[in-house]
Amino acid sequence: MTKRVRKAVLPVAGLGTRVLPGAKTTPKNLLNVVDRPILSYVVEEARAAGIEHFVFITSRGQGAIEDYFDANPEIEGALEAKGRTAILEDVRRDLGKPGQMSFVRQMAPLGLGHAVWCARDIIGDEPFAVILPDMLMMAKTPALAQCVAAYEKVGGNIIAVEPAPEGETHKYGIVALDGQDGRLNRMVGMVEKPPLGTEPSNLFISGRYILQPDIFPLLENQGKGAGGEIQLTDSMVELMKAQDFHALEYEGTTYDCGDKIGLLRANVAFALARPDLADAARAAITALL
Repeated sequence: MTKRVRKAVLPVAGLGTRVLPGAKTTPKNLLNVVDRPILSYVVEEARAAGIEHFVFITSRGQGAIEDYFDANPEIEGALEAKGRTAILEDVRRDLGKPGQMSFVRQMAPLGLGHAVWCARDIIGDEPFAVILPDMLMMAKTPALAQCVAAYEKVGGNIIAVEPAPEGETHKYGIVALDGQDGRLNRMVGMVEKPPLGTEPSNLFISGRYILQPDIFPLLENQGKGAGGEIQLTDSMVELMKAQDFHALEYEGTTYDCGDKIGLLRANVAFALARPDLADAARAAITALL
């Protein structure tokens, strides 16, 4: 019987260089999509998948992330006194319950693999999710919930993937599959940014993972890889020698909010998906064309 996925690691320590100067004083994952920060959507997605404990991997200058998920008695008291109950509910919707959120300093920008490794003591001997908050996913069934359902079906390790834009597989980590039948397929490898024409598939790793804790000792001894950083994919390739990995082509749309145009697209898409804002958003967009 597979252990339930209860914990998630959210690496949020990046500098947000692709969205500067907006991320100079505001952590990039607190930049707004419509009227909520990116992290609000990601945490909501994780909660819908059954996640009970969130481990944020932070760095210096990102205390605002911890503050966002904490109570603010001054704001809440003022809203309550004025009877602004709808706004008050919105403010309180993301608050963490006591003990539900942990914040770990990465200390140095040594790569995604190192960031995940920093969560080892909190995760312990449990399967866990990794969520890249830059990648905001819009889906009828939340993306991580799709991954959890796949995990409960086949166990092992699950990697969410999606088709790369035509001619752009060389920009991504691409998975190699042991045949392709439907949306859930066994993986036999991963290639980071393969030269065009050499890619083993057109499916790239899109920011949601379910991993077994056996990855931690591999990460601890993992040397630096691409970009001089400790790469999560290197340890996943090593773990694949001993455990099953499956790629899930999830159903939905991904917006890369670590990119200026991706963040713009997310704002437009999520505004148009809001019943209370869709008409006004569409009129505003049309007026600019």
